[in-house]
Amino acid sequence: MSITISTAGHVDHGKSTLVEALTGVDPDRFAEEKARGLTIDLGFGLAQLPSGRSVSIIDVPGHERFIRNMLAGVGAVDACLFVVAANEGWMPQSEEHLRILELLGVSHGLIALTKVGLCDADIVELARLEVEERVEGTFLAGAPVVETDVVDGLGLVELRAGLDDLVDRTPAAVDHRRPRLWIDRAFAARGAGTIVSGTLGSGQIRVDDELELRPKGVAVRVRALQSHHSQRTKIGPGNRVAVNLSGVGHQEVARGDVLVRAGQWHLTNRFDASLTVLSMLDHEVSRRGAHAIYVGACELPARMRILGLESLLPGETGLVRLHLPRRLPLLPGDRFVLRESGRAETIGGGTVLDVDPVLPASKAKPDRSVERVVAERGWVDANHLSLLTGQSLEPDVGRWVVNPSVLADTRARLQEAVNDAAPLGLDVAGLSERDRVVLGLLEEVVVEGGRARLVGLSDPFQNHRYTAALEAALFTPPDPESAGVERAEVRELVKRGLIVEQDGMFFAASALKAAGSVLAEMLAVQPSGVTVAEVRERLRTTRKYALPLLAWLDSNGVTRRRGDVRIAGPRLPSA
Repeated sequence: MSITISTAGHVDHGKSTLVEALTGVDPDRFAEEKARGLTIDLGFGLAQLPSGRSVSIIDVPGHERFIRNMLAGVGAVDACLFVVAANEGWMPQSEEHLRILELLGVSHGLIALTKVGLCDADIVELARLEVEERVEGTFLAGAPVVETDVVDGLGLVELRAGLDDLVDRTPAAVDHRRPRLWIDRAFAARGAGTIVSGTLGSGQIRVDDELELRPKGVAVRVRALQSHHSQRTKIGPGNRVAVNLSGVGHQEVARGDVLVRAGQWHLTNRFDASLTVLSMLDHEVSRRGAHAIYVGACELPARMRILGLESLLPGETGLVRLHLPRRLPLLPGDRFVLRESGRAETIGGGTVLDVDPVLPASKAKPDRSVERVVAERGWVDANHLSLLTGQSLEPDVGRWVVNPSVLADTRARLQEAVNDAAPLGLDVAGLSERDRVVLGLLEEVVVEGGRARLVGLSDPFQNHRYTAALEAALFTPPDPESAGVERAEVRELVKRGLIVEQDGMFFAASALKAAGSVLAEMLAVQPSGVTVAEVRERLRTTRKYALPLLAWLDSNGVTRRRGDVRIAGPRLPSA
């Protein structure tokens, strides 16, 4: 099993020094960091454990000015190494980092009490007691506290053993089988091109995979994979990974961009969520103010509306709707942190509940249930439902998952429509795709010739009286009104090919065949052509009927018009 942990804790409490001691890698990559002795950005390392396993460690800055960098590092971690210096004890960023980890759903950790060599035994014991008191009621309650001092080499063996135990206690990352890599670093490597890195939170990535870079929507290909400088052909969730990409320049990629497989995620810039306000705030939280949201490695401004309330008090949990300036690939269950930009403080965080809310904010009551999503929409394509909820359900009807009451209403409506249409039958072509599928579920309904009618009723268009009337008067056919036939019946007869319409006139199919035979006989005698008058006399009809008959024969290749006469066409039957 692979997991990634992050450090957390106040500035200058020894996080980076501890990571270097565990991994052999100085996580402070920049000259400014080394010059100031202050971690500014994220650092990374791989610690070998006594069991032979290894664990990825992300080192985060502890200074409050770089909290956004800290948030980018902990967005996809599984557990934490919480660091408190014995000589200083619990400090403001200790508290804020702990609350941020809780808001992000981190539930496992190990505490390192550092710099114990600078303190006497009483101070160390007081520091330990204070830490245990501060974490009471949090996910770190009861977590092992390992006393360390890197300078004196104290506690590193015990810390490695504690990390081994932490790996055992931490569940593997949930695999939704859809790769999503929040990018926390992008750069160019000589001879390789664009490299992006992050913690793979879900799915699997392989060399040669075709992926999509969001928000730009650029198609990219995976040229190579590395995890802590080790080449890989594939990599799964919970791992730190560097991805060599083709199809995009490194200057086009920024922290907070994300790699996904096209078509596997619902992209949203508006979602409903739960929000828990930190109890340590000294003010209520409302929609007023400038807010920033942190999800994955992404930081974006956000507009917030609290659902059903005007504000939330410190320590309260409520429902909110958040609007973002760009679309993100999110799922219910994703965690986020919310900060107020004006006060430069973390105000709370929560869980995504609905990535595509359809109800107005005044009526929305979001939760993570699939049943609610279906109930609010009535009909949901099963594949789309999987994108919205992360859960797969078998379709109820066709390709849809349907709310039971909506399905019952649809069945009743269609049954009534079929009953009302008897014996003519209901024209299926006028129904929606959903209605046509439900129609097939009705036990007492049969669909024949594009019409739905009750089982047991004979087809009223077989041997229809208007067809018989047209066949009885081949070349002088009666119009529908004089025959007392409704237009709907006439349209159905034409649709089935039982009769033919030409220029507003209706003919039996047999009349057109007979007219073709007559023209064949006439043209056999007069190959130079026959006139309308000659055809009219031969058919014993009037010009009113002769003209549409000849027009039909022309359009179907039986005859051709040349000036005032008709000559043989390519489909003229034998005389």
